[in-house]
Amino acid sequence: MISTLKRLTLCVSVCSIGMSTAFAADPIKIGIPVGLSGSNSVVAPSVVQSAELAAEEINAKGGVLGRQLVLEVADDASGAAGAQKAFDSLLFQKKVDALISMETSAARNAGLPIVTKAKKPYIYTSLYEGRSCNKYLYVDAPVPEQMVAPIVDQFMKKDGAKTFFLVGSDYAFGRGMLKFTREYIEKQGGKVVGDEYAPMDATDWTAIISKIRTAAPDAIVMSTAGGAPNVTLTKQYKAAGLKALIGNLSVDEGTAKSMGEDAEGVFITASYLTSLDSPRAKEFMAAMQKKFGANLKTPNDLSVPEYDAIYLYKAAVEQAKSLDTDAIIKALAEVSVDGPRGKVQMNMQRHAPLNMYLGQVQKDGSVKVVSTFNNVSPGEQCPKL
Repeated sequence: MISTLKRLTLCVSVCSIGMSTAFAADPIKIGIPVGLSGSNSVVAPSVVQSAELAAEEINAKGGVLGRQLVLEVADDASGAAGAQKAFDSLLFQKKVDALISMETSAARNAGLPIVTKAKKPYIYTSLYEGRSCNKYLYVDAPVPEQMVAPIVDQFMKKDGAKTFFLVGSDYAFGRGMLKFTREYIEKQGGKVVGDEYAPMDATDWTAIISKIRTAAPDAIVMSTAGGAPNVTLTKQYKAAGLKALIGNLSVDEGTAKSMGEDAEGVFITASYLTSLDSPRAKEFMAAMQKKFGANLKTPNDLSVPEYDAIYLYKAAVEQAKSLDTDAIIKALAEVSVDGPRGKVQMNMQRHAPLNMYLGQVQKDGSVKVVSTFNNVSPGEQCPKL
């Protein structure tokens, strides 16, 4: 026999579900394939939190075209094999209406053929090596044209660096980011004295650190697979006692905070930092703190684009007045949002001009803004689409 309290609890639960279903019958489903395991597991929870806040805010104001947003999260294991499973499950089993997520380039590249087959919009929200072009893909996060110059210019023009050593993960992101970096360094009159790559899941950087010691560069630029590799590489580099300047093209503010003193002095570029003091940035932080409290994961440049992207998708659906893929794809280039990072519009070859910040990690893991660059162009990305 069910107690009165249990009956009441059950009734409240069922009634709530019933009311929600009645209010938002046939919800709009957004799929979020993300690395809950693997190299991105350090940052993935913050991405999910940003998505949850955006959906909650939108639903509280009536949803999209009167329909509620429902998030479907799937672990892509931060790699190609996991992404294929996650994309297939989300698109063909969960039957999501769109994909919006931060992922490794390996995961994105493996998932794109499945997106093409499903013919659904996909907004990619991770900084990456650029030039990923597909009919269904848009990107609201930084590319090398927006990230590299601030770090290299700081090292060469302000710190007097002339020689560089490049370290990356051995896949599209690491090699793509550092190819652009090498070209930019050499164009500015600098010299690359070494470049080394390790697997995405590398944890032992001893051999590469030994090569850095021998080359004795003025500065190092790192581009690893985010999250865990950044932690192990930076920790082992600092433990080795090397003193070259460090710029990292993949470390996010949340990971920096988790690294603490190991990350002190590292330069990063980002389109979002928690220290931004615009009204919209403060409003976002206050909402995140209210929703997640002590469980809040530090918002960062790998998670806030997720928040913006859900609002961009909302705007595109409302402009299209339907879930028709072709209409939404057209609208995604035209709509914009005023988010925590400022105005974001993916109107330059399916990429977005962004406000960029050169930051330096402090002893407590926080990031101090060194320089600000407004409305930085993503350059040539997808001219044929």
